[in-house]
Amino acid sequence: MSSRVLIVAGCDVGSTTGKALLLRGEEILGYSIIPCAVRPELTAEQALELAVREAGLGSQKEIAYVVGTGYGRVRIPFADENVSEITCHGVGAFFLRPSERTLIDIGGQDCKVIRISSQGRVVDFAMNDKCAAGTGRFFEAMSRVLEVSLEELSLLSLRAFRAAQITSQCSVFAESEVITLLNEGVDIADIAAGINEAIASRLAALVRKVGVEGRLSVSGGCAKNQGLIMALERKLGVETEELGVDPQIVGALGAAVIAGRRAGEDSGGR
Repeated sequence: MSSRVLIVAGCDVGSTTGKALLLRGEEILGYSIIPCAVRPELTAEQALELAVREAGLGSQKEIAYVVGTGYGRVRIPFADENVSEITCHGVGAFFLRPSERTLIDIGGQDCKVIRISSQGRVVDFAMNDKCAAGTGRFFEAMSRVLEVSLEELSLLSLRAFRAAQITSQCSVFAESEVITLLNEGVDIADIAAGINEAIASRLAALVRKVGVEGRLSVSGGCAKNQGLIMALERKLGVETEELGVDPQIVGALGAAVIAGRRAGEDSGGR
């Protein structure tokens, strides 16, 4: 009876980036994060190829099972099945930190708050997918107006003296507000802080719909924005806990964990 641990993969094709991750048991062998191509299937193929290379594998044939997730999950040609991103993010966060009970995922065009049970199951969630406010797209638009990178936006906000007031819920109107503030000579650092404060307020309102239980973590590319994280912590009155990996790969990791379970079932648990 073989005791070989199978290699599995998760592939998360979102609205702005594609992620692929290879897992063997509890060991992350390699992963990739790439900008989305024109078609989801091409994004998936490129992401997996890079992850395979990062893991040092000979070919994709060494992968026993693949689970796809994200907006483009039904278009991933090599996936054995697809699972919702809410489930995958919950599973990924629990895999990394079994003490985690609440996860905020800030994606390219939506944000989700997910509450996880002590068994690692999603028991409740709230989602904002009707508007770009509070998403990666919003931050990209604000960075473009300020003529800074996303990383610079985060660093600028940490140097602010007084956060500017940005009240518009709509990203288009918020962009107009930012342009007005620039024309009025408001310091760019204060504007950056105002952007983070505004988004933190919207995220906090979403979190309160689900409630914070246990520890709180943030996933998605916007989790790298320390100005946003600090503003969110102030709004909620709790500290967030880092998951210990790049926050953009949590969904792909959860998909790989699920793939590992499926592969174990298919092999009779061997």
